[in-house]
Amino acid sequence: MTAVRLLVIDGPNLNLLGVREPTVYGTETLEDVRRRVGERAASVGAAVTFEQTNSEARVIELLQRAPRSVDGVVLNAGALTHTSYAIADAIAAITIPVVEVHLSNPAAREPFRHRSTIARVVAGSIAGFGPRSYELAVLALVEMVRERVRVGP
Repeated sequence: MTAVRLLVIDGPNLNLLGVREPTVYGTETLEDVRRRVGERAASVGAAVTFEQTNSEARVIELLQRAPRSVDGVVLNAGALTHTSYAIADAIAAITIPVVEVHLSNPAAREPFRHRSTIARVVAGSIAGFGPRSYELAVLALVEMVRERVRVGP
């Protein structure tokens, strides 16, 4: 069976994991999270590429290019989740599934975090499980991609 190819995009400030607000985001670094995700992906026959950027434009570019090289995207857009209609438009324009991920539970945080501008265009959202949110997204995407291949047109 061909490996499912996934892209994990981490947005602004996620490069500061382990240092930034550890009571909210935990003490694992982005590298720690990537290691966990890579191991989980490999255990279900998926290959993962990771990207982190503090630039909204770069998130959009990565999303637009994704269908040429991967089968699905895990996206933690950080605070851009709550503000970027441009990212929502980029997700709506591509033909592969995108799963929105958050380490914390945005609904239990500041009011501005309660609304996701990308929720209406993603395949699903997973939040509040710390680094496991990424692992759960990988499992969901692998299943979605494999089902799409089995059922496909």
